[in-house]
Amino acid sequence: MFYEFKHPVAADYFRVERGVDFEFPAHMHHCFEFLAVLDGEMRVEVDADVCMPHAGEGILFFPNQIHSMHTEKTSRHILCLFSPELVSAYAKKVSSKLPQNNLFRPDAGLIRCLETLPEFPNRYLLKGMLYQLCGEFDQNALYQDVPEASHVLLHDIFQFIEQNAHTDCSLEALARHVGYDYAYLSRYFHRKTGMPYNRYLNRYRISRACYLLKNSTMTVLEISDECGFNSLRTMNRNFLAETGMPPGEYRRLYEGRAGENTRL
Repeated sequence: MFYEFKHPVAADYFRVERGVDFEFPAHMHHCFEFLAVLDGEMRVEVDADVCMPHAGEGILFFPNQIHSMHTEKTSRHILCLFSPELVSAYAKKVSSKLPQNNLFRPDAGLIRCLETLPEFPNRYLLKGMLYQLCGEFDQNALYQDVPEASHVLLHDIFQFIEQNAHTDCSLEALARHVGYDYAYLSRYFHRKTGMPYNRYLNRYRISRACYLLKNSTMTVLEISDECGFNSLRTMNRNFLAETGMPPGEYRRLYEGRAGENTRL
């Protein structure tokens, strides 16, 4: 499955993914994200902190926290993304707060529930499970106010990409927007995310295209325009390189499964 950079802000958004040897560069989104390591270990960066969750440990990423995942040897994981509105009471409590440590050890029974979750879970049972997850994290969590100057430049870059990926989102346009030197931004972004700016932008656009292919009736040409590709040929070439299949095949793979990931 192609993990998406950008996730919808729908109040009922919920998604579960499973995989092995997971790798994903620094990014942020508007959902809570729970990552549980089932086997092996990962290297996870959250803002300026680095942790190494092992089997049985989990991490709860807060909305708009910059994070990345890297497997140095081997790992197996389950990952859950969910809208703050599904746990509105907890989201309200931690508004403008960040945990001092995102790592915790969730109840093994909760992980089993996630692993065996049906394709269309009962909304009330799901909300109960997510509140249990947040409650277990909250039980021992210490919080701090969101630092005003925390990762400001990287945060601004991600916001610029999110707001402009459908149009001129070049590094030159970014440099004009944030008022930094082009060469400095190029080096800074590569150092922070581990990949060149243009590669990151391309993966972001492909991620958006994946979502639209699965959840809209737009034509591939319309999706190409919506995602900021300058031609259908460019989208097809980049889509194949990132996902291993052309857009039409990707859409056929998910036909009849539109409700699998987002609606409850």
